[in-house]
Amino acid sequence: MSRTSRSFRIAATATIAALGMLATACGGDGGSADTASDGKPVTISYWTWTLGAKSTVEAFNKTHKDIQVKFTEIPSGTEGYSKLSNAVKAGNAPDVSTIEYQMVPEFASQGNLVDLTKYAGDTVKSKFPASIQSLVTFGGKTWTVPYDAAPQLYYYRTDLFKKYGITVPKTWDEFKTAAAQVKKKDKNVRLASMPKSDPALLASLAWQAGGKWFTTEGDAWKPAVNDVPSKKVAAYWDGLVKDDLVQSFTAYSIEETKARISGKTLSFLGASWSAGSMKTAMPGLSGKWAAAPMPNWGTAASGNYGGTSYGVLKGSKHAEAAAEFITWLTTNKAGVKARLADLQSPSSALPANPEMRAVAAAKFDTSYLNGQDLYKLASEQVDTIVPGWTWGPNQLDVYSAVQDATAKSGFAGGLDAGQRKAESGITDRGLKLAK
Repeated sequence: MSRTSRSFRIAATATIAALGMLATACGGDGGSADTASDGKPVTISYWTWTLGAKSTVEAFNKTHKDIQVKFTEIPSGTEGYSKLSNAVKAGNAPDVSTIEYQMVPEFASQGNLVDLTKYAGDTVKSKFPASIQSLVTFGGKTWTVPYDAAPQLYYYRTDLFKKYGITVPKTWDEFKTAAAQVKKKDKNVRLASMPKSDPALLASLAWQAGGKWFTTEGDAWKPAVNDVPSKKVAAYWDGLVKDDLVQSFTAYSIEETKARISGKTLSFLGASWSAGSMKTAMPGLSGKWAAAPMPNWGTAASGNYGGTSYGVLKGSKHAEAAAEFITWLTTNKAGVKARLADLQSPSSALPANPEMRAVAAAKFDTSYLNGQDLYKLASEQVDTIVPGWTWGPNQLDVYSAVQDATAKSGFAGGLDAGQRKAESGITDRGLKLAK
């Protein structure tokens, strides 16, 4: 993490200036009535889409008498966040939910999160690297507690790469060459799919290329969703789609998975967390997949593709109990082991807390990737994450605009739509837009 720590701190300091006043004004207050008067355990609700959640909750409930957790699975992406926002407005939000790093500034500024400084501030400061702290702490307050880092990784079929004579591409130029080679050898097979329905993937690829969708100037926001590096990425993928060198399946769809299982898609763009679901989604392909660093533009680099933290939602009457559950999830060996123990929904998330990485690595079943040390590879890629990226205060709307426009007019059109939404959204929320 040492390579990125300083730059992330700089970015976070700038974000404080632009977001701090709004966060201070709007942040939700948490309750503290965490001991039931009748002596029964406090029950808290937990909403998430993350793998391994069920086994984690079961393990916590077995070992804690005073707090019990009720788990509900929700969709990931924009649908899940809309569900959470609507639940806060309706007054029936869960006590705890997963909040990806890109959504923390937005949820905090909208008043959807409880200030966790007094419950978990010291934990965040003492257990997590500065580069991760900066993603969840701003405006002088701790809003969520980190769980994982999510450097990009490239997953590929070892048997089919051998069949088609493909070497693992190290650069995007090599990736394009390999894509053309695969199509030439079999018109029904493609090297990979680039979904038009996953703005988070597009953002991580722009991040890797040196793009900066948001920066701050004093107390003003300066969006640049369609900056030069991001346009380069969009043009690259629009070109591959136009030339029919890659597929464009809907992200996480049945069709996308079937293509991988049948050998019609030889590789995919993922992150450290992607490996967990491969065993359940493609059980018959054990030992035939491997992971590698993401292809780059000439210099080793990665973007952060996701990455999660845990927050307490506004309206919670049990913030202290919720914080205790979150602390156990993120810093307790039993919590990390439990998340990886769910055989039906295994997780491969890379803990942001360095002390927990060895625990996760020891528990993770490496047989699916033919014994490859996924955690070692992912930890190495964390140090290649390009510094200086800042998430915006209206990220959900920007993502929606990018996704809708990409489906109609390609990735370049998606970026332009995202830029327009970023600008209008900032002013609509009463924030300053840099000139």
